[in-house]
Amino acid sequence: MSIDLIIQNILNPPILFFFLGMLAVFFKSDLSIPQPLPKLFSLYLLIAIGLHGGYELSKSGLDIYIFKALLLAVFMATLVPIYSYFILRIKLDNYNAVAVAATYGSISAVTFITGVTYLQTIGVEYGGYMVAAMTLMESPAIVMGLVFAAIFAKGSSNDDDVKKSTDWKEILREAFLNPSVYLLIGALIIGILTGQKGWDSMEPLFGSLFKGMLAFFLLDMGLVAAKRIYELKKLGIFLIIFAIAMPIFNASVAMGLAYFFELSKGDAFLLALLSGSASYIAVPAAMRLSVPEANPGIYLPLSLAVTFPFNISLGIPLYYFFINMLWG
Repeated sequence: MSIDLIIQNILNPPILFFFLGMLAVFFKSDLSIPQPLPKLFSLYLLIAIGLHGGYELSKSGLDIYIFKALLLAVFMATLVPIYSYFILRIKLDNYNAVAVAATYGSISAVTFITGVTYLQTIGVEYGGYMVAAMTLMESPAIVMGLVFAAIFAKGSSNDDDVKKSTDWKEILREAFLNPSVYLLIGALIIGILTGQKGWDSMEPLFGSLFKGMLAFFLLDMGLVAAKRIYELKKLGIFLIIFAIAMPIFNASVAMGLAYFFELSKGDAFLLALLSGSASYIAVPAAMRLSVPEANPGIYLPLSLAVTFPFNISLGIPLYYFFINMLWG
């Protein structure tokens, strides 16, 4: 892989702000972002990407190609937690294997947004409908994880208690109506309904300011990720390797499917990036609610302190390098 791809990605200002946040923790700086603001940054990014995706979808419409791309996204979100679970059972108990598998089966919206910014920087086109693909990939892993937790809890001594405490209505509500999914779907629908006119009216806020807000968000993410790094020494080398190797494997599977089903280069890259990402917001919230036996000190540091930094610094250029080799 050309070192230029890595340098080009890392020298992207929002990525540099991420590392600036990490360095602040390592150097014991007092830098911090007041707590209401990170949530505002998250809401802004979700609305911006949803609106723009809806606008793009309103232009392209829904055809066989788009349906194929969306179906591949759902397939990957369902497949990844299945084989991840059985790999993780080598070292983890049922509940922690379920939580980590669900985490890696779902996606990171910020990783997707960073990948979109990368494609825009190098001038590669992609379909706005990939925002819909990202939205569809949020929930299947949560559902699969909870199904696995129910099925493979049969051998545990407190199985009856687990079954009694399983509130499927609340679980499904959390899977399909958690805030990030709800806001993305809502913004996507608004973008579709308002089309060109709606996007033009919102573009000064959600278009021109997008990279600046992303820089603020990644600065905060750098602070949070660096604080989580200190928890990694408790996890063991197997899980650290998993947190890097699994995203690469997942992205490779997605690339193969995208190549076979003839997705465009930009769409294939985003599908691979989504498949290789891991959730650190939606799934952890769902797991805390639905699988309280799982330890957040395992699945959260893995996704946030290992996979997320790896993907936005090295994963993005690595996946694009192989996409470029396959697509030419």
